[in-house]
Amino acid sequence: MSDLKDRLSDGLYGLGWATVKKLPEPVAAGLGRRIADVAWKRRGKSVLRLESNLARVVPDATPERLAELSRAGMRSYMRYWMESFRLPTWSKERVERGIDIKDIHYLKEGLASGRGVVLALPHLANWDLAGVWVTRSLGVPFTTVAERLKPESLYDRFVAYRESLGMEVVPHTGGSAFGRLARRLRAGGLVCLVADRDLSASGIEVTFFGDTARMPAGPAILAQQTGALLLPATLWYDDTSVMKGRVHPPVDVPDAGTRAEKTAVMTQALADAFAEGIADHPEDWHMLQRLWLADLEEPGTGERAPGEREGGAA
Repeated sequence: MSDLKDRLSDGLYGLGWATVKKLPEPVAAGLGRRIADVAWKRRGKSVLRLESNLARVVPDATPERLAELSRAGMRSYMRYWMESFRLPTWSKERVERGIDIKDIHYLKEGLASGRGVVLALPHLANWDLAGVWVTRSLGVPFTTVAERLKPESLYDRFVAYRESLGMEVVPHTGGSAFGRLARRLRAGGLVCLVADRDLSASGIEVTFFGDTARMPAGPAILAQQTGALLLPATLWYDDTSVMKGRVHPPVDVPDAGTRAEKTAVMTQALADAFAEGIADHPEDWHMLQRLWLADLEEPGTGERAPGEREGGAA
């Protein structure tokens, strides 16, 4: 049964990449909204988990408001997929028209300094689009981490897709990811990591919307060991076809403390920057899984929604 489910998942994503990119853009966008609305009306596990997570982000929301947010959240999530299926066909000009990033000078200045940059993001809006903009419009290649998905053929699709967009993809497992990322940073390169969820034993506990969650230690440790600049970034959609974003001020390495203490302080700073962006645009936070420790029934437990995007821990 598991093999059948894996083959079905792989086939569905293959169909998406093969067909959606051929549709006119308004048709693809409308299709995404219809799929999102159907999923939302079914009130499945992922939708209920999304609402539960949003209830922490917007604690004073009424049930009606939470329902509105979760519906908008599912539409945002499907917009991510419709855009991502189509990204390989977008020209440089189309990419540039599709995104507007504030305070990009933090990234440009960090790269110009030659010290390397770690760009850390939460699961907001479409980080793949932001990545394509970095590689095509800024002309800056970067390295990222991909969690191994099942089946292996689906993981291979994701890797091939992202490499076709100009990203270097390092597998999360195997023990070599951290060293490879560190080498890229020491050479003055850019590393981009999605870093708002880590259920592993090595995750750093942070206060996030008033309760405890775990986030990956990788971004902070990489910055400490390589001297790279650590930059949080957040993304969001609005009522236009242009995705918006912001690069936040650098997270500095504390002057005092052990490596573990410094990592905890820096990871909390990332969590605070992520929380700021998520609070401003909760409907664009694609967190359809358990996140807070209080929501985990037992250590290491967490649901995975179909097509869950990679965590990016190093």
